[in-house]
Order: sequence, then structure tokens, then C-alpha cells
Amino acid sequence: MPAITNHLPTSELQALDAAHHMHPFTAGGELAAKGARVITRANGVFLHDSEGNEILDGMAGLWCVNIGYGRGELADVAARQMRELPYYNTFFQTTHVPAIALTQKIAELAPGDLNHVFFAGSGSEANDTNLRMVRTYWAIKGKPDKHIVISRKNAYHGSSVGSGSLGGMTAMHAQGGLPIPGIVHIDQPNWWAEGGSMSREEFGVSRAKQLEVAILEHGEDKVAAFIAEPIQGAGGVIIPPETYWPEIQRICDKYDILLIADEVICGFGRTGNWFGSQTLGIKPHIMTIAKGLSSGYQPIGGSIVCDEVAEVIGSGEFNHGYTYSGHPVAAAVALENLRILEEENVLDHVRDVAMPALHEMWHGLADHPLVGETTITGMMGSLALTPHKDSRAKFAMDAGTAGFMCRERCFANNLVMRHVYDRMVISPPLIITPDEIAEIGRRARTALDECYVQLKDGDMLKPAA
Repeated sequence: MPAITNHLPTSELQALDAAHHMHPFTAGGELAAKGARVITRANGVFLHDSEGNEILDGMAGLWCVNIGYGRGELADVAARQMRELPYYNTFFQTTHVPAIALTQKIAELAPGDLNHVFFAGSGSEANDTNLRMVRTYWAIKGKPDKHIVISRKNAYHGSSVGSGSLGGMTAMHAQGGLPIPGIVHIDQPNWWAEGGSMSREEFGVSRAKQLEVAILEHGEDKVAAFIAEPIQGAGGVIIPPETYWPEIQRICDKYDILLIADEVICGFGRTGNWFGSQTLGIKPHIMTIAKGLSSGYQPIGGSIVCDEVAEVIGSGEFNHGYTYSGHPVAAAVALENLRILEEENVLDHVRDVAMPALHEMWHGLADHPLVGETTITGMMGSLALTPHKDSRAKFAMDAGTAGFMCRERCFANNLVMRHVYDRMVISPPLIITPDEIAEIGRRARTALDECYVQLKDGDMLKPAA
């Protein structure tokens, strides 16, 4: 059978897409009227669409294509594994070589005593696993009432019922009866938007102490865990003040609360270390992984679990799992992805080459009249758009309007840069070169210029009261 190719005109592909394809996080009617962008191939950091445009992917897909597109080695490994063992499950006291090899490698890379892996097909599934795992852990230890999980507003931990409840996004909670009981949300450490007159340092401690307040309010004997991304990715690349995580760690240790670091975005080199927890000095009991584990070439996720939690969970039967937990093809591809990251010294490239160039370019955009703040850690950064820099003002119009307009100008200039409300975010492949980073900067500045003109001409550069 021949490979699936772009064999129809774009308009026909868009019509078929609108007729049958339900897109995630999308208003179907609006997309049908506009027509989806049809991506046909990719290589390195560039995408190509059905109209012949070459697009610089500043988001590495969905924060995941860490080694870039077009690595034939991963295709070769997938084909070989499909011929040898295309599928078998890991239920019923059974395993296979790819799962064994991948768990060993992950345990080798993970910090501390995080030596055990429970596989899933995605980060959403892995966080569902974590929700059940921490509650089961405390029940086995004779504390079944210790079931509340504390998370943060504007956090993203997935979009299933469990993981969507763990996340703190109000638009998601408005649909489908979320959040489920037993999940509590505290405020996020977003100094730019919510810090007021406090210094960053004061604000970081203040937001962390909300965790202690919540634990005391609900009862130490009721709170099972705290879950958070080291850096909030989908929430807008919210980088917490340096005072935040040390205080969070102190509180979790003091009250015997399990700490879950959601590393789905931050893991596998995104922050310059294998895991964001290493970059920010976090010592979690469980880490959620996905995305960069396979660089998006295969769907795979999991929970890396510390020795003590794994021992307790393993003392009985954990009635939980997925058909594709540790899928042999996905595991083999992930293992090859980790080999490339390690043997090609991609993390050294990130730290020594890409990060310095990206940080200089990104902070260089701070002089733009539309940009109020530039923040970046590792290979993930954000710009806060504002009508008035000095006061950190929000726009008088609906939140996200300016961000959406800027995103559209990015697309028009063949740059993928995402907007989260009125923040523009970036997370390019880790293998990006300084020349490609400079090109991101040129296209981003052009998009900002065009957006600024649109806002000014439309009399939309007004601060909220």
C-alpha cells in the first residue's frame, strides 16, 4: 500500500477535515469556516503545509518534538519492533524487552530514588494514574481518609476527567462536571499578573504558603498530595520566583504530603537538565512524564515513582492499567529517542549553544512597545503583552484578544508561536541552531509589529480600569 500523501487540493482536504474530524480545544464551526492548516511533512525545526509554505515550529509540536522532525532512526526502530513484536500487554504477570529496557533507562536518568515506572499512553493518563496511586498508597498505609490532592489554578495536567480536575483551568472545569470531588486548587505563582506591589521574592513565599493554609484548613490527615508543574507550560510558561519551590518543598516535608512533579513539558531536556525538578531543586515522590520521552514520535507517558511509594503500591494488587501501558513499539521508539538525546549530547547543545542564543534573542524583544515582560528558563519562554508596561496593565478588552491577534500574525509570517490569553509562548525543538533562533526572533518581531499596528488602528491599546 502506498504512503498517504497530500493528493488533493487544500480546499478539498479542508472540506473533508471539517466534515469528519473533531479537533481538540477547537470551535468546530469557526474552524470549518476558516479551514484548517494542512501540515504535510516536516524536517528539523520546519513544517511544510499543503500550500507549500515552510513554517518555523517554535513550539516543537505540542512542547514535545525535542530532537526535531525527520529522524529516520526512530522510524527504523518502530518498523523493526513492529515486525518482531508489534504488541503485547504488560498485564497478567507478563512483560517484554522494550518495556524492561526503557524502565531501566528512565530509572538511570531520573534523580534520587525515582527507580520505578508505571507506563501510560499520555500525560493525561499518567496523571490519572497518579491520582489513584497516591490515594491507594495512603489507604494501604491505613489512612484511607487521606485522599485530597491539592493543585493550582491555571495549571494543566491533562484533559481527561481525572487529570482535567487536577488541572486548574476554569474553561475546562466549565464542561463535563469538573472538577471531581477531593481536589483543591490554590493560586498560581504568576507575579506579573497577580503580584501587585510585592517583590518577586515576597510573592513567591506568599503563594507557596497557600499550600500550608490549605493543608491546615482541610486537615493534614486528609491531604494526600500536592501536584504541580515545575514551570507551568500550557498556563503561559509561568516561571515561579526563586523563593517558591523551596517553601513548597518545606511544607510537603513538614506535613508528610506526597509531592508530584508534572514533568510532561519540562522533562527530557526542556529546562537544560533531564528534568525540570533538577533545574529548580525539587525532590518529588512521583514525576509525570510523556511528550519528550519519545519526542512525540509515539504516544507514551508514565509515572516515575520513588522506592517507598512503589514498595507500598506493590505490596498488593493495584487495580489499574491501560491496554497500551508500555506498548512495545512506543517503548522501543522512546528508548531510541533517549539514545539520541544522550549520545548526540543534545543537553550539552541546549546548555552551551541553544539556551544562550534563545535567551538573548527572547530578552531582546523586551524593548517592543507591546511587550511588558520577557521570561525564559531553558528552552521555554513567554512574553506578556500589555497596553502599558510600567503598570503591568491588562487590556480593557476580553483577555486573550491581543494574544490571538498576535498568534495570527505569527502564522501569517510562517512562525508557530502559541498564545495563552495575552502571553505569547515558545518552546522550540532542542536541536535548534543559533541561526534558526535568530530567524524566530525576526519573525516574532515582525508579528509583534503587525499586531501593534492592528491594535493601535483599532483603538484597542487601552488598559483595563
